[in-house]
Amino acid sequence: MGYPVYWQIVTSFQKYGMQQQFGAAPDFVWLENYITIATDPTFWAVAARSVLFCVITAFITIIVGVLLALLMTKVHNTIRLIFQIALLVAWAMPVIAAMTVWIWLFDRRRGVVNYLINSIPGVDIGNFNWIGSSPALFFGVASIIIIWMSVPFVAFSAYAGLTQVSGEVLEASSLDGANGFQRFRYIMFPVLKPVIAIVLLLNLIWDLRVFAQITLLQDAGSKSTAYDLLGTYIYKIGVGGGQFGSAAAMSIFVLALTIAISWFYVRNLVKEEA
Repeated sequence: MGYPVYWQIVTSFQKYGMQQQFGAAPDFVWLENYITIATDPTFWAVAARSVLFCVITAFITIIVGVLLALLMTKVHNTIRLIFQIALLVAWAMPVIAAMTVWIWLFDRRRGVVNYLINSIPGVDIGNFNWIGSSPALFFGVASIIIIWMSVPFVAFSAYAGLTQVSGEVLEASSLDGANGFQRFRYIMFPVLKPVIAIVLLLNLIWDLRVFAQITLLQDAGSKSTAYDLLGTYIYKIGVGGGQFGSAAAMSIFVLALTIAISWFYVRNLVKEEA
C-alpha cells in the first residue's frame, strides 16, 4: 500500500511526461505542479463540483438505505427475502454491465425514459438528450446511478444494525404511546448511529473517487471539462494529456481531502474507545 503512495508523492514533485514513460530521467520541479493546480480555476471548479456531488449522493444514499432497512423489518419473511435478493443482485452487478443498461435507459433515440415520458398524453419531449444537453442533467443521471449502486450496501448494514434493537423495548415504547418516529429517534437511531457513521464515511470516499460511471456516461454524452469530476479530470490530465506530474499532485490533493473527510470520524472513534 505504501509504494504507490510514495511513487505518487515523488512524481508530484517532478516534471513527468511522455518522454519519462520511455525511459528519460524526470526533472524535479518541486512545488511547481502544486502551484500550477493551486492557480488553476478549472481544477478548483472540478474539485468543488466533486465535493458537492459526493456529499449529495452520499447523504441521499444513507437516507434511502435506512428507509429500505426499516421497510425490511416490517414486511413478511418471503417479501423480505425477495427484497434482499433484489438488493444483492443490484450490489453484485458489474459496473460495465449496469452502466450499459442505464445508458440505454436514458438513450435519446431508443431510451425507455424518453419513451415513457412521450407516452404521457400531451407531453412530447422528442429525442431529449439527458446526458449530453447540460452538466446539471448529466450529474443528475449520474447521481441516480451512483445511489442505485450504493444503496444495497447501506440497506444491508442498517438492517443488520436494526436486528440488534430489542423487540421488547420497542413493544414497551409502543404501549407507552410512542409513535413510529419517536421509536426510531430514541431507540433505533442510537443503535444505528455507529453503523450510519461508518457507511456515510465510506460512501463519501467512494463517491469522491467515482470514475468508471462518469467515464462511461461521458462516452455516451459529452467529454467537456464541465462534465468532469476529480477522477475523470485527473485521468484526462495524466493519461490523456501526458502530464503525470500534475496528475500526481492532484491525486495527492484528493488523498489529503479524503483524510480530512475521514479525520472527523476517526477522531470521534478514538475518543469513544478512550
